[in-house]
Amino acid sequence: MSESHFVLRRQATRTVVVALTIFVVAHIVLLLGITTPEKFYFDEVHYVPAARQLLAPDTREPLLNPMHPPLAKQIIALSIRSFGDGPLGWRYGATLFGALALVGVYLCGLALFSSQERAIAAVLIAFFNQMLFVQSRIAMLDVFALAFGLFAIAAFVHGFRQQRPQRWFALAGLAAGFAIACKWSGLFVLATCVAIVAVIHLMQGWRTRFADGNAEDWYRPDLWPDLRLHHVAACFVLIPAVAYLSTFVPLYGLSLPDIVEAQRRILADNTTTAIASHTYMSSWPSWPFLTRPVWYLFDKIGEDRIAAVVFLGNPLILWPALLALAVALRDWIVARRADAFLVLAFYFGPYLAWAVLPRTLGFIYYYLPAATTASFALVYALTRGKAPRWLLWAFVAIGGAGFIAMLPITAAFVGTSTATFNRLMLFQSWI
Repeated sequence: MSESHFVLRRQATRTVVVALTIFVVAHIVLLLGITTPEKFYFDEVHYVPAARQLLAPDTREPLLNPMHPPLAKQIIALSIRSFGDGPLGWRYGATLFGALALVGVYLCGLALFSSQERAIAAVLIAFFNQMLFVQSRIAMLDVFALAFGLFAIAAFVHGFRQQRPQRWFALAGLAAGFAIACKWSGLFVLATCVAIVAVIHLMQGWRTRFADGNAEDWYRPDLWPDLRLHHVAACFVLIPAVAYLSTFVPLYGLSLPDIVEAQRRILADNTTTAIASHTYMSSWPSWPFLTRPVWYLFDKIGEDRIAAVVFLGNPLILWPALLALAVALRDWIVARRADAFLVLAFYFGPYLAWAVLPRTLGFIYYYLPAATTASFALVYALTRGKAPRWLLWAFVAIGGAGFIAMLPITAAFVGTSTATFNRLMLFQSWI
């Protein structure tokens, strides 16, 4: 065995060990108090009954919650079958995929930065940003799509740096297909991958060259010399389509008319303007500024005790992330750095897609994928150049302190007092 092969094998072993450690620790932490509350809260009222229906021996029309694809609901149904029709069964699937999402963050960090330390820091920042934690403890669809989407990003970014990326792009397409099968917003990651490949191929077709080009450029005329159109079509159209459509087979068999009709209903329900307002609705430009959270739960449980779950985001992480994105944007424009380009692409792709959709109703939890990938922008900005090593870990500690401070309105089993609630509500729009 050559020395280089031994080094690669050791690196792969370390990656597997760290990934498993992240999964186990995150899984245990996310399970704490998962059965509180012991009733449905927020959109569980839609998705748990839909999952129950899938457990029926003969699932018949009309399907509950036909406005979303079935995969996430199928996973919730499997969880209910395994752990019972109660709070643990309803939410265990989300907890499992929340832990997997953090593994996805780790793999993305490795692919972006080629550094265990920076990848682990990205995991901690993503966990402390509060959004992923909350969404991993409720039976909704978003965390399932997020986990698959992060695995797609990790595979794509790894392939981006290879001369022959076909295998990695195929894995990215497969994971993206399953993300879309959880929720159509999973399409945004796939669209971002396609846009990146299209732009690079277009520039290569124009024979674009940078006068002082180097190996760190986000675009190079010799990138992916063997990647052909049929490879792109297979990786980003055929494989995702097969993965997506396969999740409808348990419901409709191989009946093409029924599967097509299911797509028509999803499209109609997701582009409707019939529901034009909601108490917690907010528009996409406001999400990065955390101006309007969504209260998933607010119950009075004692004389001066409240059980609360708010989907808000950690301001100590997500507000500085906007400055980090500006730093990455500057480096992409001025230094043409590939890591800055990829960080920006997988933040703005899943975020700005909401700006062009014909949908009037929006919520801050739609920001979850972009808020999660914002952790890469923070790691990038805090470790660029000659930044001292302690700076990154000082920021992680500050983010962790913010996360702990928000626990009374993040985890229902913790509970809080009216006075603490009032202290944490910094702005009137948060109430």
